[in-house]
Amino acid sequence: MSFGRNPHVAKAEIAEQKALLARDNTAREQAWREAARQWDRAAERENDDARSQSYSDRAQAARNNADAPAGGDGDTNADEAAQAAAKPGLPN
Repeated sequence: MSFGRNPHVAKAEIAEQKALLARDNTAREQAWREAARQWDRAAERENDDARSQSYSDRAQAARNNADAPAGGDGDTNADEAAQAAAKPGLPN
């Protein structure tokens, strides 16, 4: 058991990385959906309203990426997700 840390945040970030590195559309979509599920779980466990809202927003963004058609070599949704993942967010 971890104290003071939300374990679903790390799992969601790993799923986002898998989605960004996926080689086919099915794997990409499944990884984004897994990331969304983990962000939802992180939001449910969070006591801080600002973090909870941030996690919910990231879950919705992950679902949008899963639903978006996969682009050829310039997938803007994946680029936006990579930028969002690189931004320093609220501490976990």
